[in-house]
Amino acid sequence: MSITEVTGRIAQIEARLAQLAPATTSAATGSFRTTLDGALATAAPTATPYAAGSTTGTPGTTPAAADGARVVAEAEKYLGIPYVWGGTDPDRGLDCSGLVQLVYKNLGVDLPRVSRDQATAGQPVASMDQAQPGDLLAFNSPVSHIGIYIGDGKMIHAPRPGAQVRVEDVYDTPTAIRRVIPADGLAGTSAPGAADARPVAGVPYADLFNRAAATHGVDATLLAAIAKQESGYRADAVSSAGAQGLMQLMPATARGLGVSNSFDPAQAVDGAARLMSDLLGRFGRTDLALAAYNAGPGAVLRYDGVPPYRETQNYVRSVMSLAGAA
Repeated sequence: MSITEVTGRIAQIEARLAQLAPATTSAATGSFRTTLDGALATAAPTATPYAAGSTTGTPGTTPAAADGARVVAEAEKYLGIPYVWGGTDPDRGLDCSGLVQLVYKNLGVDLPRVSRDQATAGQPVASMDQAQPGDLLAFNSPVSHIGIYIGDGKMIHAPRPGAQVRVEDVYDTPTAIRRVIPADGLAGTSAPGAADARPVAGVPYADLFNRAAATHGVDATLLAAIAKQESGYRADAVSSAGAQGLMQLMPATARGLGVSNSFDPAQAVDGAARLMSDLLGRFGRTDLALAAYNAGPGAVLRYDGVPPYRETQNYVRSVMSLAGAA
């Protein structure tokens, strides 16, 4: 078993423990992938150390829900970062308000630095029954803690010294619930360059790759290459770490994205396309976006480039080779 598979298995166990004892254990996002070669059409699916993404393109999804899912996806990138009081740098650690400020800053929304001020931002939400993914949940009076709601009674937050950024149940009635997504949506909701995305043909699910590419501005050939890597184009694939479906979403990640069925190819491809669109916008280069897809954005930032992991380097090289040959 590779290091990345071990990491994925640990994330799966932590997620299960978090459900059993949410006050004391952490939940991780899960994992995405391993190396790519031409034999993967018949190879068993595997998982890699990073799994995150954005909203799906299922019919009836509102812009607000889509943007809320983007907030959740961005927050998931920092799962496992240690709590540091006053922390605003994910390479060193984050506190609760540092996490909230960073997530929204990355999505083009400026928030105050401390939790008590963040608890007055945006518009009030009357109750948890009306809360949506992406809303801020503030606690205590005066406010001294804040997190990001992800739906299903759970939130992402940086809880306290000695802990890590993690997913937990909403443990108390919030003092304030605030919706800070602008009325016109988050910056970058419309995918850039959609007209330039190259179509793909002659591969399974070509219509889904082309549709997602046109929507999110990511090469359909790149999406097809990723799918070949992740599952060998198998919609029923399940990895040893528990990643599911065509694009190998971990269950915790799927829930955070609003993906109701990871084995539905349409939802899986759309979610992966949104993720790649976000990563391409963040890193500006295909190789770095693929490295972040495989090893996580934190690893790319830490090494200021493709991380020196053999698996990730092979992954990037192979996916780019397949996409270029398509």
